Amino acid sequence: MNEIVILSGKGGTGKTSITAALAVMAGKDAVTADCDVDAADLYLLLKPDFSKTIEFYSGELAVINQDLCTRCNKCADVCRFKAITYVVNHYQISTLDCERCGYCEKICPTRAITMQERKSGNVYISKTKFGSIMVHAMLDVGAANSGKLVAKVKNEAKQIATSKKKHFILIDGSPGIGCPVVSSLSGANYVVLVTEPTLSGLHDLKRIYAVIKHFQIKAGCIINKYDINKEQTIEIQKFLCGEQIDHLADIPYNPSFSKAMVEGKAIVEIESPLKHVMEEIWTSIKERTN
Repeated sequence: MNEIVILSGKGGTGKTSITAALAVMAGKDAVTADCDVDAADLYLLLKPDFSKTIEFYSGELAVINQDLCTRCNKCADVCRFKAITYVVNHYQISTLDCERCGYCEKICPTRAITMQERKSGNVYISKTKFGSIMVHAMLDVGAANSGKLVAKVKNEAKQIATSKKKHFILIDGSPGIGCPVVSSLSGANYVVLVTEPTLSGLHDLKRIYAVIKHFQIKAGCIINKYDINKEQTIEIQKFLCGEQIDHLADIPYNPSFSKAMVEGKAIVEIESPLKHVMEEIWTSIKERTN
């Protein structure tokens, strides 16, 4: 079983659209995992049924027992984050402002404040409109620990892929180089990088590859919309050659990508000259991972 992670150094490169296309072509031979939990949107193209929901708990949150609270104001005085306010004859704690330091719990003379485990999001196990399995999640507003939620998604996907003897796990990672990206790389066999021929595209490609190189994971790269700036495309190609990164494909700009998104479809579901390009990319990835 091969774990293939699709990443981009920045948002807007077409990473999720390409992941959706790969998931369609992999079919029931793969489990798809959307690990972009802070801004999950792969479901818009694969149309999962949300058949199973698992609540995800991580971290703590301060909670006030109003029956024990004497309105002494000590908690509000010590809260440096201004998360505790007095409203209509009682104190309340803002879930968005609370940093879960626990100082208010320590200072409360009547033990009215306790740190309680917080629900931080949901994990979903679904069937897509193509009949394949998809594991995805959504982080609650203001919740932290997205890296741990990514790990939960990956573990669920790996268990399903192992039990059902799937050959691939396709992982749509977050843009950037933060904690969710590092979590999505754990255990990966191959990374597909999606970039665009812009200064920021090349800059962020170098940043994300530095992370991948640290973990010594083999990588390939797709240059999306390569023909909008051919000079910058040449610079990216030089970087790929210098770092011995597999140059998987150059995808030309084509409005059919936007057309597919508007229709809520993957690019390989509609009539487009890019369909053949995506098929070649998937064939190339399978050859390199096997």
